[in-house]
Amino acid sequence: MTSFASRLVAWQRTHGRHGLPWQGADAYRVWLSEIMLQQTQVATVIPYFQRFISSFPSIAALAAATEEQVLEHWSGLGYYARGRNLHKAARIVMARHGGEFPRKLEEILELPGIGRSTAAAICALAFHERRAILDGNVKRVLARHCGIAGWAGNKQVEERLWQQAEALLPTEDVAIYTQSLMDMGATVCTRSKPKCVLCPVQNDCVALQAGRINELPAPRPKKIVPERHAIFLLLMHGNDILLEKRPGSGIWGGLWCPPQFDDEEAAKDWFVRNGMDASNGKKMETFAHTFTHFKLHITPLKIQLAHKPLRATQPGSVWLNVEEALQAAIPTPVRHLLKQI
Repeated sequence: MTSFASRLVAWQRTHGRHGLPWQGADAYRVWLSEIMLQQTQVATVIPYFQRFISSFPSIAALAAATEEQVLEHWSGLGYYARGRNLHKAARIVMARHGGEFPRKLEEILELPGIGRSTAAAICALAFHERRAILDGNVKRVLARHCGIAGWAGNKQVEERLWQQAEALLPTEDVAIYTQSLMDMGATVCTRSKPKCVLCPVQNDCVALQAGRINELPAPRPKKIVPERHAIFLLLMHGNDILLEKRPGSGIWGGLWCPPQFDDEEAAKDWFVRNGMDASNGKKMETFAHTFTHFKLHITPLKIQLAHKPLRATQPGSVWLNVEEALQAAIPTPVRHLLKQI
């Protein structure tokens, strides 16, 4: 039987994904795609990637942009620390490497937002180096094919997967092999209802032969997701809305949001202290937004103001027309609310 790698490479040439906008590109575009693809589907990423490259066609252009501009292009993609780290890393590349994306794995790993698998993927796809990757899709492919039980996030299980990833690496066609692993996990060896009949390595897949496809890899252990509650004050004056810039770190860091409070009493107290006068208002329907580690229940209070308060001139606050606000760096739930308005 031909090797695991050679079968995947042959499959990739015929059945893999081709024509993705970052394939065969330089290190900058490969790096950008790898960061955008963390926790996000290819179909979602493509339009974001294209807009981003159009505005920031080089590392120098990205480094010269403001964080605000970068986050505007990231708005709606989620996990905003990725965008902030990307911007910081671009400035480091300009300062330390003269604008050339570093080729050494150790130097790539020094950049914010880049871990072992992402760095290896850049080396393999952009520089054709012999490096093993282990993203979520690849973990699933290797866990099933090699019969590695347990949750892939467990340290011992992950180390076994890394050992297999290293052992199966071919000596040539590394970029195509790396892409094949990603494509296999995304299109054939999917989490549910995998298309095993289309798999080029089905004959020696331990999970398939042993009837364990549904149990490998083991799911993340269930844990209780904490739930929190927040009040959003949608302060309107005509078609203008008041937004505040969030602190640089934490949830929605650096993005524009309506004033947020833990409860209605705190919101009312803030409203009165800032000398605001409502002409009418209503409580909108509460909705939930799920983060990685908790679920946030948001209750919007939409208030039409009789006049714009002095707060409009304070640093960190801005009045924007709703259409303008939709173009700003805002998180997904705020975009959802503005579209309702």
